Amino acid sequence: MYTSLTDRRSFIKKMAVLSAMTAAAAMFPGILFAEEQEAKIPNSENLDWKKAPCRFCGVGCGVLVGIENGKAVAVKGDPKSSVNKGLCCVKGYHSVMAMYGKDRLTKPLVKKNGKYVETSMQEALDLIASKMKETIKDYGKDAVSIYGSGQWTIPDGYVASKLFKGCIGTNNVEANARLCMASAVTGFMTSFGIDEPMGCYDDIDHANVFVLWGNNMAEMHPVLFSRILDQRLKRGVKVIDFATRTTRTSMASDKSIIFKPNTDLAVANAICYEIINNGWVNKSFVEKHCTFKKGLTHMGFGLEDKYAFTDKPELIDFEAYKTFLKDYTPEKVEKISGVSAKDIKYMASFYGDPNQKVMSLWCMGMNQHTRGTWINNLVYNIHLLTGKISTPGNSPFSLTGQPSACGTVREVGTLTHKLPHGVVTNAEHRAHAAKIWDVPVENIDPKPTYHTVEMFRALDRGEIRFMWIQVTNPMVTMPKLKRYRDATKKEGRFIVVSDIYPTPTTDIADVILPSAMWVEREGMYGNSERRTQYFEQMVEPPGEAISDTWQLVEVAKRLGFEKQFYYKKETHVEEIYNEYKKHHEGKKHAMAPLEVLKSQPGAQWPYVDGKSTKWRFNSKYDPACSNGEAFHFYGNPDGKAVIWQRPYEHAPEEPDNDYPFWLNTGRVVEHWHTGSMTRRIPVLHQAMPHGYVELNPEQAKVMGINTGDKVKLTTRRGEIILPASVNERGVPEVNHVFVPFFDEGMLINELTLDAFCPISKQPDYKKCAVKVEKV
Repeated sequence: MYTSLTDRRSFIKKMAVLSAMTAAAAMFPGILFAEEQEAKIPNSENLDWKKAPCRFCGVGCGVLVGIENGKAVAVKGDPKSSVNKGLCCVKGYHSVMAMYGKDRLTKPLVKKNGKYVETSMQEALDLIASKMKETIKDYGKDAVSIYGSGQWTIPDGYVASKLFKGCIGTNNVEANARLCMASAVTGFMTSFGIDEPMGCYDDIDHANVFVLWGNNMAEMHPVLFSRILDQRLKRGVKVIDFATRTTRTSMASDKSIIFKPNTDLAVANAICYEIINNGWVNKSFVEKHCTFKKGLTHMGFGLEDKYAFTDKPELIDFEAYKTFLKDYTPEKVEKISGVSAKDIKYMASFYGDPNQKVMSLWCMGMNQHTRGTWINNLVYNIHLLTGKISTPGNSPFSLTGQPSACGTVREVGTLTHKLPHGVVTNAEHRAHAAKIWDVPVENIDPKPTYHTVEMFRALDRGEIRFMWIQVTNPMVTMPKLKRYRDATKKEGRFIVVSDIYPTPTTDIADVILPSAMWVEREGMYGNSERRTQYFEQMVEPPGEAISDTWQLVEVAKRLGFEKQFYYKKETHVEEIYNEYKKHHEGKKHAMAPLEVLKSQPGAQWPYVDGKSTKWRFNSKYDPACSNGEAFHFYGNPDGKAVIWQRPYEHAPEEPDNDYPFWLNTGRVVEHWHTGSMTRRIPVLHQAMPHGYVELNPEQAKVMGINTGDKVKLTTRRGEIILPASVNERGVPEVNHVFVPFFDEGMLINELTLDAFCPISKQPDYKKCAVKVEKV
């Protein structure tokens, strides 16, 4: 069978890999391995392999793209990447196929007399600049806007912010990361005074217990979940799934605990009660490094236009906080949440045990929440009370959904209130940005304008007349969708959409610009663990497609900002990145030099003295710590983290006699977000060709509904008919249904509610009341 010791070792290694692959495949789907995938690539050794971060989710897996005759023909996991270590999910391994759909947009289209007419890129850019000038002249600078996403590269988002905030002078810059990551941002800001996780993926290799807070990690972040399962095989770690529905994550976990929607707030407080009641508080850590605060409560849900909220935090002491928690004993919370007191104590025991390292992980279940900032705060409370933070294996960690939601939205600052290094409301931050941008400081408006939901409401009302949408699909993703789709069609609105394929969003455009995708251009993404990753242009884009960055640069020059947008086309990405780096100089947020990013699979900021910072706020690892203590939460003026008193409150809309079910929405492993790319990949589209509604099996039986039967869902905002899914992938609780949102033919967001967290302004896609009927 083998002819040498080397062959024998190779054989044993391959058998071990095969066993691991088989075990992982049995636990959950969606994972492929480098060895498995490369075996399917003909003549793989003859391809020109180039590194890049994956195009899809915020995990930021490193991939190697195989180039042959000017075309990307293969992809495999990059074994040098510390993120995925050669492993990829099913989307990553098919990512290059997303560039070659038959209906790629290749030429600019302008709507004339209700029909799209091909035009040149120069003419299309001239028209966009002309419309912007006209709109600003007639209605003022705040009548123009841009809406991007965490799919923007860092250069894309940077020039968008510079053009609109620095040159035009409007803060009408938003990104659809507001719909998925804003509560994580405000959670970090309110607890630590500075954004982004203090830990990294290496925490997975050190933690003993993983608590997944409303996070179907097996499907949403399968590569990271595979790393957790690998640790369970090696070290016997515990995985606890805490969710509102049974998923593939539940099935692969050691324990699944189901809670009623919105009551994660109560359970988190009950865990804090248990920690204090059992004497598990790390008193030294809390006394040295924490303060206690409370804010406003019962502040509404943003359902009305022009809703405004400003929190009024006030200091409290530990005794006041302890008194507050008396309403959250496990026995009392059991009645609210449906989680047994025994299970609450079980979860608390891991956090409270000084010998257990605990990693809390969450995604949209916590962030898409009308009290999203609060639940982020409460999970931080648990880690702060026990001192289980900023050390290897002790990590509260918010996962992201888009490849650069952290890098381009949170770090670059493409939200209405943000700047690359701070906020528009801060005079020093405005002056710093103005100097780098070479604009008068008066250009940067000190007042934020519209967050995403309110931006589309302003478009509806006519306060915004021009909107440029890049690399996102809001006519699928916006909640209460019909209102905002109708808004785009009103007279006097001009919509520009930059994309790679036709979507429901290009359908409402006045001008459609074809964009270069991923490795058809040069750029950088920033992933969930503060890792900035560079990719070079590997192939030419089709037709007249150009990058979103260069589209913006060309329009900026036409608007008269040649001085600020001096970049040369051949070197513009390097010039933009080096300019952007100036915003983050210093030990708290220094970015790695471009040559470092080119030479390796990314680097984590703060990048200081030639080294990535893996754990922030810990003086052992973080060079920004300067208080002489073991920990320094330098985002806050006093150097301390905040433990927040945040109560449980009801959701804005709950089931009643007319609408007796909870509606929950989300993703599936085969498709990424609205599916505009993954539905062009035949194997993924065939595996998951359309949307569906998951029903509880017992209720489905009573209602006479079987898999494939047509079901009508109705909310106060609309109705939709979908095929039923019973006892297939996920299993909702009684009076719950789940619908994925990738299918543009079944627009579930016509039914969802546009309520949002008053602090983060992030909508809640997980909870509204719905009626279910068999058709």
